[in-house]
Amino acid sequence: MNTDVMFSSATDQWATPRWFFNEWDAHFRFELDVCADHTNAKCDRYFNAEDNGLAQEWAPYRCWMNPPYGREIGRWVRKAYEESQKGATVVCLLPARTDTSWWHDYVIAHGKVTFIRGRLKFGTATNSAPFPSAVVVFYPVNR
Repeated sequence: MNTDVMFSSATDQWATPRWFFNEWDAHFRFELDVCADHTNAKCDRYFNAEDNGLAQEWAPYRCWMNPPYGREIGRWVRKAYEESQKGATVVCLLPARTDTSWWHDYVIAHGKVTFIRGRLKFGTATNSAPFPSAVVVFYPVNR
């Protein structure tokens, strides 16, 4: 992958670093990657673009979500929260965009936030991302 494209608006895909996923997976034991493709899926079971994870049921699974970081990110965060209300645990790797409406409406209002110290190197990039990241967990209502 051309890392110059990866750090521009030419893509909204930011592949989760395997080591980073493994740290969270050790605690949650994920069953479903809701935003993936065959090259970057972190779980055996995953939804790709053709499956349209926004149209699928995620509950009652323990889900990993690293959504596209473009204009649709708010829809993915809302879906993560909604699926938690149906019984899913959804762990989201998100850009820390604390000024956005989706951050206020869902992350602050309903999520458990862990800010990542420093900046991640996504995919095969040699440089760190140009934005800070956070992990947001939406727990099921009846946990």
